[in-house]
Amino acid sequence: MQGLYFDELSIGQTAEMTKVVEVADVEAFAAVSHDHNPIHLDEAYAKTTPFGGRIAHGALGGAYISAVMGNQLPGPGVVYLSQSLKFRRPVRIGDPVTTRVTVTALDSRRGYATLRTVCEVNGKTVIDGEAMVIVPRRDA
Repeated sequence: MQGLYFDELSIGQTAEMTKVVEVADVEAFAAVSHDHNPIHLDEAYAKTTPFGGRIAHGALGGAYISAVMGNQLPGPGVVYLSQSLKFRRPVRIGDPVTTRVTVTALDSRRGYATLRTVCEVNGKTVIDGEAMVIVPRRDA
């Protein structure tokens, strides 16, 4: 299975997915990451915080970004080099998170693509940032 090759990318190209955050997603992410912060897992504790209830791990949104890049744009074969993330708002269990990546720059000499990365809930940005990836070439 091969995603897009470098020569198939263009500035402005975009891909997105929407995923509703479920309790099982947050619990599975806690198990995999070993981040058992009670703000994610304990409703009674989370109600005492400024959020007033459980929120998803911020890095779960980062994983959604990775999923869009690894599955759609550029797709299978892409190699993650870097990612900046700014957490703007909390993501709550039950929120539909729309994750979008957009090609903003292409470095043909190195085969690198720069991508704007955004996660939104109901049209409001919850996470934004920028990723740099290596995109496979046809001749490689």
